[in-house]
Amino acid sequence: MANPSPGRPSVRRLDPVLVDRIAAGEVVERPASAVKELVENAVDAGASSIAVTIAAGGRKLIRVVDDGGGMSAEDLALAVERHATSKLPDGDLERIDTLGFRGEALPSIGAVARLAITSRVPGTDNGHVIVVDAGEKGPVRPAAAQTGTRIEVTDLFAATPARLKFLKSDRAEATAVGEILRRLAVAHPQIRFTLTGEGSSSAGLVFPAETGPGSWLRRLVAVLGPDFGQNSAPLSLEREAFALDGHVGLPTFHRAAATHVHFVVNGRPVRDRLLLSAVRGAYADVMASDRHPVLALALTCDPALVDVNVHPAKTEVRFRDPGLVRGLIVSAIHEALRREGGRSSATVAARTLESLRPAVTPVPAQAPASMPQRPPASLFSRRDETAPSRPAGSGRPEDFARDFGRDAALAPWQAREPDQAAYEGPPAEGFGEGRQAHFSGDLALPSADQRAPAVEAPPHPAEQHPLGAARAQLHETYIVAQTRDGIVIVDQHAAHERLVYERLKRERAGGGIARQILLIPEVVELDPVEADRLADAADSLQDLGLVLEAFGHGAVLVREVPSALAGGSLRALLTDVVDALVEGGADPLARRLDAVLSRMSCHGSIRAGRRLRPEEMNALLREMEATPFSGQCNHGRPTYVELKLSDVERLFGRR
Repeated sequence: MANPSPGRPSVRRLDPVLVDRIAAGEVVERPASAVKELVENAVDAGASSIAVTIAAGGRKLIRVVDDGGGMSAEDLALAVERHATSKLPDGDLERIDTLGFRGEALPSIGAVARLAITSRVPGTDNGHVIVVDAGEKGPVRPAAAQTGTRIEVTDLFAATPARLKFLKSDRAEATAVGEILRRLAVAHPQIRFTLTGEGSSSAGLVFPAETGPGSWLRRLVAVLGPDFGQNSAPLSLEREAFALDGHVGLPTFHRAAATHVHFVVNGRPVRDRLLLSAVRGAYADVMASDRHPVLALALTCDPALVDVNVHPAKTEVRFRDPGLVRGLIVSAIHEALRREGGRSSATVAARTLESLRPAVTPVPAQAPASMPQRPPASLFSRRDETAPSRPAGSGRPEDFARDFGRDAALAPWQAREPDQAAYEGPPAEGFGEGRQAHFSGDLALPSADQRAPAVEAPPHPAEQHPLGAARAQLHETYIVAQTRDGIVIVDQHAAHERLVYERLKRERAGGGIARQILLIPEVVELDPVEADRLADAADSLQDLGLVLEAFGHGAVLVREVPSALAGGSLRALLTDVVDALVEGGADPLARRLDAVLSRMSCHGSIRAGRRLRPEEMNALLREMEATPFSGQCNHGRPTYVELKLSDVERLFGRR
């Protein structure tokens, strides 16, 4: 064979140490990657307690101590060789039931850092230690050790200084380590995990071992926060060879990022696009597109049905039947949320209370000379101009308290909308039973000997319902209802929009949406592109109760509309339908049709600004209680806020 031409390099084998450093780049991208590999090894070793310590975000020190099965001297010598592992006893890559199996983690870490492993097998008199420094392997020596394994990684990437430049701050790297440990803690609640170190809020993590009934939920509450328990729903579903268990957050309990979405496949925490897509699809009807749910799902199956060997970091998986897995997840989440009915997250009430609390403003030591000595009476009462006047107070505290008490007693009876006469009709059903509800003007304050003894009115039967009895409508937009132990404030438009949407979906699933024929078909002029899109989708829209056809250039002729939407603006309806078709262009047909129904339902809903009669408000509350997902509108916003009486009392300092 001829010699290579001058200037052309010849093929040669790489130096083994260089090979290890290249392999390390695939396995150990940052300190968190090394922690993940070491902790997974400890889990596979049967540890019941795993302690992690880091310094400088893991750059200077990573220490992992476990109480697992340990390694003998012979095991230690082989463990730091490439492609040496104890986790494939029969060499079958299609039936992997451990977290680690490649046999690359320890030699890869040792190639770019100083690695010291001390281990002792249960029942032996002493342990052994081995050190690998930048790829140079030392001898195995006897050492004093506790049962289990202790691994110390110091000066990570010291052998590859260029890699250090790509690391983030110590705080960011420590946060990434904490996230890795949280995901492993979710997957293995029976193991105690701890993380110590400096420079991050993740330092000081402690997850005690959880056993017995409810152990996984207790671990999830420890990882996802104390609010998760009362704002989540359990699920369990089996289909063919797959079993799914988990806890999913209510639609109104959401986050701005997907960091609180946890997947576990056969005990392995993963971040899989198929699973994320299934979750997004399951919440599509009940959560805004820019928000993310809080949940944890554990999928178990025969190891032969899932390939975990598709990524060096082992964070992605591939299923033999992805459609079955996706359908299982969507169905399970839908059923879990449907069981919760219209329940809304308890955090909605907490946010409401926080917004109602007045900001604390420091009181100046001495009031400015221009500040009035007592607030004007108009701040506390809305007396008519003809109301009898009384002498102005002297500015003393006792006069201020007296005047405030008198005005506060008058205000509830005298407050009314501008230019609106006092209500003089009979009391409405559900409103003011046992109370004075007939107004004819200002009431004089009774003297002490004229006051009748206070009699507590019996509760209205509707108050026994979850959403209570309607008591008032504020600004023709919000319904205020009284429950047995608190109050509920309902956004009438958002709530009715959800009700109309669920009604349309039920009708479609039950054989077709009820349609109303227009007495005179209406021609709607649109942008020519929009008109063409509607004409192209005419067959699909007919299944949704909207019958139309092209009518010349840039126009459509509407012949029938869903009965629930009759009477609204057809142009606004068609514009929203076009937008839904465009936005969901790449989605499956069923999801695009749901998006169209969601837009359509807005046009059949009670609008903000419409005054409702008491019976209409109560009917809306009862329908909400009977309709799944009524706790949030089609866009993911809450439809009502519930405040317990104790919450209201705290606002006024009564508790």
